[in-house]
Amino acid sequence: MAHTYTSLLTHVIFSTKNRVPALDTDIREEVEKYICGVAKNLGITTIAINSVEDHAHMLIKIPAAMAVADAVGKLKSNSSRFIHATWQTRSRFDWQEGYGAFSVSRSGVDTLVRYIEGQEEHHRKRTFQEEYLEFLTKYEIPYDPRYVWS
Repeated sequence: MAHTYTSLLTHVIFSTKNRVPALDTDIREEVEKYICGVAKNLGITTIAINSVEDHAHMLIKIPAAMAVADAVGKLKSNSSRFIHATWQTRSRFDWQEGYGAFSVSRSGVDTLVRYIEGQEEHHRKRTFQEEYLEFLTKYEIPYDPRYVWS
């Protein structure tokens, strides 16, 4: 086969460092737009993005030649630099070191997009920590609770 064809749909979740509620409504929309711009420049298709005060969710399609770790690392580092440069009072902002990345089937896209879009309402009932552990359990990812949040 001469060409490579992929559909690498990935649900990415990453938190602010120590889950500090730093993504308030004053900056959230601009940060999300910036992340989408970075993604586009990297050849990543953003299907959905939404964040709340302490974390962000994205559904992205990653190019075949790009590792998930590289994609997420570039999105986080560039958006962090953008926040520091745009809002000098947020010079201490940082994303948590790790992230969650979960493969998504084409048939699950619509449901996941609705889930991502409903983050504010969703988190009135459940904390980020509860949500994140549920994803790890749902996707059968073994974890040691002592190290999930460090």
